[in-house]
Amino acid sequence: MSNLSIFKIGVGPSSSHTLGPMLAGNLFCKKIIKRIDEITKIEVILYGSLSLTGKGHLSDKAVIWGLNGLEAKNLSASIQEEANKNALEKGKINLCGQKELNFNYERDLIFSKDFLPLHENGMQIKAFNEKGELIDEETYYSVGGGFVLTAAELEKRNKNSGQNLSSKNEIELNNAKEVLEFCEKNNWNLAELSYQYELQFHTKEEIRSYCLEIWEVMQEVYYNGIHPTEEYLPGKLNLKRRAKGLHERISMTADPMGIIDFISLYALAVAEENASGARVVTAPTNGACAVVPAVMLYLKNHTVGFNDDEAVNFLLAAMLIGSLYKKNASISGAEAGCQAEIGSASSMAAAAMATVLGANAFKACNAAEVAMEHHLGLTCDPVAGLVQIPCIERNAFGAIKAISAARMAMTRQSTPKVGLDEVIETMYETGKDMNYKYKETSLGGLATNLKTVC
Repeated sequence: MSNLSIFKIGVGPSSSHTLGPMLAGNLFCKKIIKRIDEITKIEVILYGSLSLTGKGHLSDKAVIWGLNGLEAKNLSASIQEEANKNALEKGKINLCGQKELNFNYERDLIFSKDFLPLHENGMQIKAFNEKGELIDEETYYSVGGGFVLTAAELEKRNKNSGQNLSSKNEIELNNAKEVLEFCEKNNWNLAELSYQYELQFHTKEEIRSYCLEIWEVMQEVYYNGIHPTEEYLPGKLNLKRRAKGLHERISMTADPMGIIDFISLYALAVAEENASGARVVTAPTNGACAVVPAVMLYLKNHTVGFNDDEAVNFLLAAMLIGSLYKKNASISGAEAGCQAEIGSASSMAAAAMATVLGANAFKACNAAEVAMEHHLGLTCDPVAGLVQIPCIERNAFGAIKAISAARMAMTRQSTPKVGLDEVIETMYETGKDMNYKYKETSLGGLATNLKTVC
């Protein structure tokens, strides 16, 4: 399938815990639409990580938005507020945007501490008629990056995992080894290979238009982040936004390390917008949404020649690397810890930066490997279930590591001992071995040791 959806316009604070449940609501609406006249009640059950950090990640409200037929791309703060008020205060949802139903938040939206068998982010949606008879139901899994699969789809994916499925496509990319072989054979860099791959699914105009729309939204999010309407982020942490003040204080300096302040600014501004629940771009997830745009803004504002063409090339290279993590490991913090989110985003950004600065595919993949190698073991322990501490600052460090990895790979003359496929496999194994307390449950790490929050 196309890799363009590695980048998608969504809503914060989490791609798997906010955008995913919203998309599940959208999918359930499509499933029941022909029988909507029979339905008088909807019940939602959140399981595992979706339940444990659900309120902090807005999972409860997001599924309500989805069941109202609202879509992330067109969701505004006022629309969110209206749907929330209708459900929580008036006890109503407008099912699929077509039929008003009674909805009791305390009774009809259930937070279960149990984990469903196929993935840490599970949920069920059920529809009943006026007699209390079950009309339809579906189990959904939010597998990271705003990608949602039914139980049947996830079982099929797991069954086919590791197999090279037959394909009519001329270019099929299952791992970094195949990527490097294609690039060497055709003398392509990562962006050129990614472009040729996408031409199997889209026209050149569609590819360019999509990438430029993503880049435009990323820049809008940064602008909104340094011009916020609220001084504090939502939630009980009462965390003050820092990007606005940093933007006002920051200036170019003779200190060569002063550039780090700008990179941090770009990341903080975008990550704070995500933490506020605003519109952002999953890259590849919401929790890691600021890494890629921070590196792109660094290239745009502090290097020569980064124009729209290079922005397209950057995103094409990044999505190709992101697809390797999605296919062979995970981009879900609930499944593999923050290494799967910030780590994969840093890896994507490192490879893409190296590519647009002239690196061949081998050096770009080395940049991707280096960036992930130094995120291995990173836990996901959001304080109070909010995508704020330590998530916001982690985006800045992910961007800085990406830039360092790209520069390190491009100046390297020796042959790397570790390949990208090996580090992707290691990341996934590490994530699976990680205690569930440290995988987006807020049951361990900073989430439990920061006593002042309680």
